[in-house]
Amino acid sequence: MRINDLLNVESIRIGGAAATKDEAIDELVGLMVRGGNVVDEEGYAAAVRAREAEFSTGLGDGIAIPHAKTAAVSAPGLAAMTVPAGVDYESLDGEPTTLFFLIAAPEGGSDVHLEVLSRLSTLLLDQKFCARLRAAKTPEEFRHLVDEQETARLSEEAAKAAGAAERDREGYDVVAVTACPTGIAHTFMAAEALEKKAAEMGLKIKVETQGQGGAKNVLTQADVAGARGVIIAADKNVDLSRFDGKPLYSCSVTRGINDPGALISLIIEGKAAVYHAGAGANVAVAEAGESEGVGRKLYKDLMNGVSHMLPFVVGGGILMALSFLLDQPGLGTGAYGHSTPLAAFFNLAGNQAFNFMLPILSGYIAMSIADRPGLAAGFVGGWIAKEGYTLGYLATDMGAEATGALVSAGFLGTLFAGFAAGYLVRGIERLCDKLPSSVEGVKPILIYPVLGVFATSLVMMAVNPVMGAISSALSGFLNGLSGSSMVLLGIIAAGMQATDMGGPINKAAYVFGTAALAEQTVTGNMIMAAVMAGGMVPPLAIALSTTLFKNRWTEADRKAGVVNWIMGLSYITEGAIPFAAADPLRVLPACIAGSAVAGGLSMLFGCASPAPHGGAWVIAVIANPVQYLIALAAGTVVGALVLSLLKRPLPPEQNGLAG
Repeated sequence: MRINDLLNVESIRIGGAAATKDEAIDELVGLMVRGGNVVDEEGYAAAVRAREAEFSTGLGDGIAIPHAKTAAVSAPGLAAMTVPAGVDYESLDGEPTTLFFLIAAPEGGSDVHLEVLSRLSTLLLDQKFCARLRAAKTPEEFRHLVDEQETARLSEEAAKAAGAAERDREGYDVVAVTACPTGIAHTFMAAEALEKKAAEMGLKIKVETQGQGGAKNVLTQADVAGARGVIIAADKNVDLSRFDGKPLYSCSVTRGINDPGALISLIIEGKAAVYHAGAGANVAVAEAGESEGVGRKLYKDLMNGVSHMLPFVVGGGILMALSFLLDQPGLGTGAYGHSTPLAAFFNLAGNQAFNFMLPILSGYIAMSIADRPGLAAGFVGGWIAKEGYTLGYLATDMGAEATGALVSAGFLGTLFAGFAAGYLVRGIERLCDKLPSSVEGVKPILIYPVLGVFATSLVMMAVNPVMGAISSALSGFLNGLSGSSMVLLGIIAAGMQATDMGGPINKAAYVFGTAALAEQTVTGNMIMAAVMAGGMVPPLAIALSTTLFKNRWTEADRKAGVVNWIMGLSYITEGAIPFAAADPLRVLPACIAGSAVAGGLSMLFGCASPAPHGGAWVIAVIANPVQYLIALAAGTVVGALVLSLLKRPLPPEQNGLAG
């Protein structure tokens, strides 16, 4: 469906006279009624106002697209209006709105309003097009301009689709895989960077993204066979067996974002070594490309565990938080969180996810080191560490009175179990290399799991008392902190979140927060709240700076800044990466300062989050929610002010604000 299929000349007004937001809505609704799309004018107007009450549809840059889906609408429709004097429409940038599109969609029909909203939003990114619409003299001219712009855009999309189909037929010069531990932002930013650079170099590339929602744009055997080589830009375990015999270069996902041209050139110039799959086909991806130190290898193994653990942490944590939110009758009692059937259900589901969290972490650390043979040993080792089984426990009758012999090794013990299992299984594999070839098929299904689980269990039962003592001491230290010590901890943990925007330091802070959360104590929840605040501030500070201090930013920066409002509120720190990469000496110090303020205030106010993710969307389950919002706002303001003071105003021809 085309935009002009919904936009009649009768529903367009040039030079509207509205002076307020309510007047603008009334004028637009009247235009929609004239177009014959509304059966209940008052009901439709009420639905539009209800939508505005949720969040203003003023996009900024003088544009607003109000919309509503309601039974008061008989058929999908559009109305449009220009208001030369401008209206305060509560837009994100605070600027007057001069160009309006109103969308109407019937209840129970298709989501055509969302389809049109998406297409309109794309077209309206072109400020020259918007200027032509504002300058239109008649409704007929306005409608023609819309049709002309949409036709051009559809032609571009068709050409792009045809080009993609042609590339699929002809094959690709380079194929790539991008992946990061969380699979939310870095994965797709690296893919986009590689695709853009390849296009600039006149090359064809296909990039498979291994995100949190699974692999997308998956490489086929034909894609790999026809390519000159493979790029792996990943900070987690990647299966390389399908690339056997191909030139392959691997590196961090960050390098995929920052240096895509050099990576593509390595493949095109034949400088990448040929990869040969062996027993550890998906062990350490950098073995086939750039060299890596012990620290980076350990980090990647750890992140493989963390990436698989995250769904259990997030799902379990938020479900448990909801159990307390829903259990108001049990507030203040020992049954709080499970005193009602509904609350008990959420609490049970969340607790079970948490029970799997630590074994999953250790299992996938071991798998990163020793491939599939390491998984069982790592999982069992993590469970033994979590439950606290010891050799002393075996000496009892293992009844109820034996619980005193259990010494839970906690998060640290689980980490140890993962690495111990992985390297024990690797050692077993090497010892088995000397066995006759006739038992080759028995190794992975019998020898490795039996010996791996046995050796890991024995080691963990022996070291559990030591790891448990260390874990208890650390937990006692954290729980004993108070006053200025807690504030300082909040400042450091939150500041780390902004240091490298989703990199190793950021992930270390997040792992620290989730480890504290796993203890299910007030102190642990406070640490998690401070860490989450620190991760939310960078994109929010950038969004606020691009909104209030427009002359410091280019037009493209300001548009990207609007998106950062949503990313920041959703606790997606990576929204700040493009800005930090472009100007690290100004952006990073400002973001660190803002995050540190937010984390310190969160601790000072005693804010505590039982949820490990979700940002502002889980504010209802955070202890002292108003103070938490104050801490977040203070950090955002500090970060934005520091950033805006460090950045100099750009010349008008660069910031696009001339005239």
